[in-house]
Amino acid sequence: QVQLVESGGGLVQPGGSLRLSCVASGSIFSRLNMGWYRQAPGKQRELVATIANGGNTNYADSVKGRFTISRDNAKNTGFLQMNSLKLEDTAVYFCNVRSSDNRISLGWGQGTQVTVSS
Repeated sequence: QVQLVESGGGLVQPGGSLRLSCVASGSIFSRLNMGWYRQAPGKQRELVATIANGGNTNYADSVKGRFTISRDNAKNTGFLQMNSLKLEDTAVYFCNVRSSDNRISLGWGQGTQVTVSS
């Protein structure tokens, strides 16, 4: 298992920006795929964005063009840059790492709250 710690959440007005970080323990982060998920009250957890160990990225349609996922393997850290935030982006955001074939989930963070409100 990989321990993950998210940070960077907070309260922001519509149209604002936040940058989430996810720091992983151990020394295998560079070999893992990483994803950001979110869960709003009363809703199921949904996938926001993924970045493979090789750097390929994918995004949910709802965040394309507004969010950017990235990683710094030297620092065992993943990021989610969120721009043009909307009210509907309000949720707890979680990071997750998976094996390179995506078959095995190796850890979840504790989540960081993002609240978009005027």
